[in-house]
Amino acid sequence: MKYLQFYQSNKISENDVFDSLINSLKSSIKVWEYFINWDKVNRNIKDINIELNLLNSLIGSSNLEDDFISLVKKYPNTVKVIPFLLAVRETEFEILKDYKNRDLSYLNFDFNPQNQVTDENAKKYFLFIEKSGLIELFHDKKIKNFVDYVFGVEVGLDSNGRKNRGGTLMEELVEVFVKQSIEKNNDLKCIPQATPSIIKQKWDYEVKFDISARSFDFAVFNKKTRKLFLIETNFYNGGGSKLKSVCGEFKSLFNELQKQNIELIWITDGKGWLTAKRPLEETFNNNNYLFNISLIEKGILDEIFIA
Repeated sequence: MKYLQFYQSNKISENDVFDSLINSLKSSIKVWEYFINWDKVNRNIKDINIELNLLNSLIGSSNLEDDFISLVKKYPNTVKVIPFLLAVRETEFEILKDYKNRDLSYLNFDFNPQNQVTDENAKKYFLFIEKSGLIELFHDKKIKNFVDYVFGVEVGLDSNGRKNRGGTLMEELVEVFVKQSIEKNNDLKCIPQATPSIIKQKWDYEVKFDISARSFDFAVFNKKTRKLFLIETNFYNGGGSKLKSVCGEFKSLFNELQKQNIELIWITDGKGWLTAKRPLEETFNNNNYLFNISLIEKGILDEIFIA
């Protein structure tokens, strides 16, 4: 077994390495930034603050259609915020006219800022507000202002990104320890989100891969030994059949890279692995480097990169 001395120094016997990995799986890697990316929310609001305040002048209007048409003709940029009111990022829409009466033709709407809004376009934008139900926001002062309203929308949209943030948080956590190892050795260099083409460009090291655009979470290169390490990270709270296929993928990836004398380091964690211990153990026995957060916290990456 590789790095047996490391395990022994951490009071882990050769026969207990995999059990130690399983028993030290973390239940969560949530940090404060997991909940809401407030910087992003505030930045998005700031970008459209003027336009939202212009729309505020229409709240409670007794002649909404005429006032709306007048406003967007005078301030064309205002139309770009209309999709935000519906919690969507798209700016162009194809809406079926009347599917209930078997009319499957489209009404097309484009909310990209224009230099000029014509009467025809303005009426079309108002039709969108009317048919989508947004018109209710302007009536009877159901909301006080659109800035606060869209702030709430942005918070909701950002919360939908938590699943993706889980993967990103694992990368950020591992990056702390990768950088710590690199700082101890001037021969080590690192590239995050490394593709074979970037690796070739930076270090003149060719990685032959079926998918040339394949991106690895990190690539670490020892200039002195010309040894290349590719690092992949993930975290699984939940179990399921997917984890078995994940193990198969990383087993095959390791075997493929070994033929090129490239080392794959797979760092994974999460209680989800308790439902897939057997396939994980098979991959653990096949791959040279399969670790969890606890092991990199103990310094295993230092041992690998300087070997």
